[in-house]
Amino acid sequence: MTLLKKNSLMPNTPLFFDDFLTRDLFDWGYRNNSVTNTTLPAVNIVENNDDFVVEMAAPGMKKDDFVIELDNELLTISSEKEETNEFKEGDHFTRKEFSYQSFRRSFQLPKTVVEESKIKAKYENGLLRILIPKKEEAKALPPRQISVA
Repeated sequence: MTLLKKNSLMPNTPLFFDDFLTRDLFDWGYRNNSVTNTTLPAVNIVENNDDFVVEMAAPGMKKDDFVIELDNELLTISSEKEETNEFKEGDHFTRKEFSYQSFRRSFQLPKTVVEESKIKAKYENGLLRILIPKKEEAKALPPRQISVA
């Protein structure tokens, strides 16, 4: 059985136009979706004098779900999560959907600025927070007054 959606504005106009006009122009809520219709977590990156802070919104995950790697100046955050339900023999179902989520986001860090050995990550209340300290020589010096001789 196939369910058809009827165009309520102009019943004789194909649904293609309905979808075309509303999908792209008014679908602002899906900017983090990839081409495959999977969601990419939203990210904030803040730079201050002492460090960079990367915040990634990833509710419903656990800290063990994340893999964070730094290869030269490329910071990569990824996750693969698969949920399976065990069914006993003899179960009959007309539909079974698997849950599989994965993402991979990479960010280029400025060269020779980061203290790689001091990077820390914390996941709390659906927010992954990565603190990336800057090297001393990369920090901005406070203004100073120079006397005239």
